[in-house]
Amino acid sequence: MTSVILATATRYLMPMLLLFSAFLLFRGHNLPGGGFIGGLVAAATFILHSLVFGVGETRKILRVRPVKLMGLGLLIAMASGLVGVFTRAPFLTGKWYELVLGQGDKWHVGTPVFFDVGVYLVVIGATLIIILSLAEED
Repeated sequence: MTSVILATATRYLMPMLLLFSAFLLFRGHNLPGGGFIGGLVAAATFILHSLVFGVGETRKILRVRPVKLMGLGLLIAMASGLVGVFTRAPFLTGKWYELVLGQGDKWHVGTPVFFDVGVYLVVIGATLIIILSLAEED
C-alpha cells in the first residue's frame, strides 16, 4: 500500500530534483559538483519514483533503457577526450571555444562540460540498472 502523501510529494519533487541534478552537472566544471554527483541525484529521483509507483511505471517514464544511457554516456565522454587528440594534444586535453550570442555576449563551451555530461549519463544508467534489477526481484 502506497501512501497518498508520499505519492503526491514524489510527483512534485521529481521535477525539482531533476532540475537540481542539472544544476549540479553544469556547476561542476568550475565548482564542486559535476557529472558524478548530478547523475546520482537524477538516479535517486527515479529510484524514489520506483519505490512509490513500482519499477514498471518507472521504466515507462524513463523511455530509454539504462544500458543505452550508459552507452551514450561512454560515447560522449570518449568523444570529448578525442577532441584533444585531433588537435595534436594529449587525450582528454580540455579545449574551450567561445560562442558569440549577439550584442557582444559570449558563451564559453568546452570539452570538460561534455565529459561531465557523459559521466552523468553513465552514472544514471549504471545506478538504475543495479537498483531497478534488484527491485524487480521482490
